[in-house]
Amino acid sequence: MSINRMIAVSAAALAAAAFAAAPAAFAADKVKVGLVTTLSGPAGAPGIDVRDGFNLAVKHLGGKLGGLPADVAAQDDQFNPEVGKQVTERFVKRDRVDFVTGIIYSNILLAAAPVAFEGKTPFVSANAGPSQLAGKGCSPWFVSAAWQNDANHEAAGQHATTKGYKNAYLMAPNYPAGKDALTGFKRFYKGKVTDEVYVKLGQLDFATELAQVRAAKPEALYVFMPGGMGINFVKQFVAAGLSKDITLILPGFSADQDTIPAVGEAMLGIFNTSQWSPDMDNDINRRFVADFEKDYKRQPSLYASQGYDSALLIDAAVRQVKGKVEDREAVMKALKGAKLKSTRGEFRINNNGYPIQNYYLRVIGKDAQGRITNKTMGTIFTNQADPYAKECALK
Repeated sequence: MSINRMIAVSAAALAAAAFAAAPAAFAADKVKVGLVTTLSGPAGAPGIDVRDGFNLAVKHLGGKLGGLPADVAAQDDQFNPEVGKQVTERFVKRDRVDFVTGIIYSNILLAAAPVAFEGKTPFVSANAGPSQLAGKGCSPWFVSAAWQNDANHEAAGQHATTKGYKNAYLMAPNYPAGKDALTGFKRFYKGKVTDEVYVKLGQLDFATELAQVRAAKPEALYVFMPGGMGINFVKQFVAAGLSKDITLILPGFSADQDTIPAVGEAMLGIFNTSQWSPDMDNDINRRFVADFEKDYKRQPSLYASQGYDSALLIDAAVRQVKGKVEDREAVMKALKGAKLKSTRGEFRINNNGYPIQNYYLRVIGKDAQGRITNKTMGTIFTNQADPYAKECALK
């Protein structure tokens, strides 16, 4: 064989080997998900619920997402933005996951999500929905399976207006979601805001703040306190005797199954807002609620439903791209174009990556088994989009 012929054969062999090694032409053999969430300390209950809800959906899908075996790794962000960023970096740069999901708190998401965006890794929020990513700062690599931070609080503001409360006292933690919360409430509340107070994120003693509320004598008190903050606040509010004279209104985040069992009957009669409720009458939700209780020996919260729906959204996108998760732009197009049937019914994704969906009024009561839980009272908003989407340049 001539030298030229040998070179040609070798070149052809190398080209064939390179083609065989190229991933773009073939579907992946599994879907890798990095689930970053808060799993420890007083703030950890929502993250545990998101993780368990996500894993239940994967179980219902036969251990697969989009027909491919699911490799789901969960890591604790320790309620710390820097740790959340580091965990996300490991998932994106070392483990080369196909999706990042799970983050509960907006300050952690704002620290971690840019790592995923830089690596062009689809980020599916299972909870946090900061306004910074909803308007001019929207990202082509971000989709939420939950809500934009303002939304449930907007619904609460509308409820307070409908009830005719002439003045309301507002309180939330001093971090991005807390500021979005009270902004959202005020957007639809037409009465007078007596005061607007921000407390330290993670604070558990509210004696000083409750004394200030007592002195202000508002008709209504609207409070957003996630995780262990909500448990302590409601207990202390009732113990202080304020529930006799002041109507407490909460978002679902402070009035769900991560809070109710720890507070008990003092929660009865409290109105709150959410995009989901355990009594929603659809096949997916009935199966989710029944099997969550069976597998985890507790009732699911809205956080668990969001974890479950995040997995369903990823499943739908992977199916749409026929398992070719390495085509990240196609995956994002599929995520944003998904017409998803979920625990909350149908919802769709807006141009900025956030859901367009219904928001409901709930009240805490007892179910047929005597358990304290939420019941749907009515619809506050139908097909509601967040107000920032018009500022997002994405189509």
